[in-house]
Amino acid sequence: MAATTAGAKSGTEGQQPRLRADALRNRERIIAAARETMVEFGAEVPLDEIARRAGVGNATLYRHFADRLELIHHVTLSVMSRTADRAESALAEESDAFQALRRFVHAAVEERIGALCPLLSDGVDRDHPDLLAAGDRLEAAIEAVMGAARDSGQLRTDIAVGDLMVALTQLTRPLPSSGCMDFDKFVHRHLQLFLDGLQAPARSELPGSAATLEDLRRRS
Repeated sequence: MAATTAGAKSGTEGQQPRLRADALRNRERIIAAARETMVEFGAEVPLDEIARRAGVGNATLYRHFADRLELIHHVTLSVMSRTADRAESALAEESDAFQALRRFVHAAVEERIGALCPLLSDGVDRDHPDLLAAGDRLEAAIEAVMGAARDSGQLRTDIAVGDLMVALTQLTRPLPSSGCMDFDKFVHRHLQLFLDGLQAPARSELPGSAATLEDLRRRS
């Protein structure tokens, strides 16, 4: 487990001082730029490139994030929070439960989970309270979407949140040397095939047992 910066250890997100609107916008731009540049160039992308992409100066970046590990911590939190938002919105806004699941899975691709997970894993303190809370919220949000589809009789009963996240991560991971250009058009096609395989009635019996997010944490 990589060491965690003092900045990332300093309490939960809710305990941080309230930022001015312009400062909050800068912070959000930096996190968004970091997410995109890390997908394109790797986790070691120069911080000045992240600042340039965000449209801020280096000094602004360092006012918000003491170093790369603190920035990675907040990128991870952002991805988890945004993914949970998408699950909650899909469930609230779609009348058909399986359509809500489809909408969530396709929307989650935009968070670049498959590309970011291997890049960020070495820079994240998985026991940090903020990340544990974000993980609990994400798991609950996805389970709610899956539970609704399961209760409607449209989702096979032998899978759990971990199964969905493994598939989503693997299917959205760019191929070696492929870059990320136009990758989404292939991802959405194969996600649709995967989703068709989740529908009930199941056409086969799956080996092993359904995977939870806790199973994935223990095995990683």
